[in-house]
Amino acid sequence: MVAINIKIKLLNENAILPEKQHDSDAGYDLFSIEEVVLKPNEINKVKTGIALQIPTNYGGLVLPRSGLSSKHGISLINTPGLIDSGYRGELLIPLINHSINEYKVDRHERIAQLILIESPQVNIELTSDLDESDRESKGFGSTG
Repeated sequence: MVAINIKIKLLNENAILPEKQHDSDAGYDLFSIEEVVLKPNEINKVKTGIALQIPTNYGGLVLPRSGLSSKHGISLINTPGLIDSGYRGELLIPLINHSINEYKVDRHERIAQLILIESPQVNIELTSDLDESDRESKGFGSTG
């Protein structure tokens, strides 16, 4: 596998670079730079203090952390979140509290994870016919 380079700019002295906990992990942990109290059913854009330069033909997917969601009901409102390669602003994590209890996000807490995906250039071709398939137009729940 070929490694790709991502430039990261620290926007705050409390910012932490994304990091993996284990070499075999797919996701890089993202950290909060602030303390935030999330009330039940509340959404808050939590600051990371970093800006990214994702290479052309790649995108960044921001995903919830399984421990936060399964233990505390904290997730991302738009999971997965997509970071386009042209975005250069601060990475904000839109957390939502699905539980009935308040949750305090601590400074430097791991709040989400980032993975990169290749995003090839696509040529859109208008057609009046699509190739046949085994599934055809069977939708939600049709394979289970």
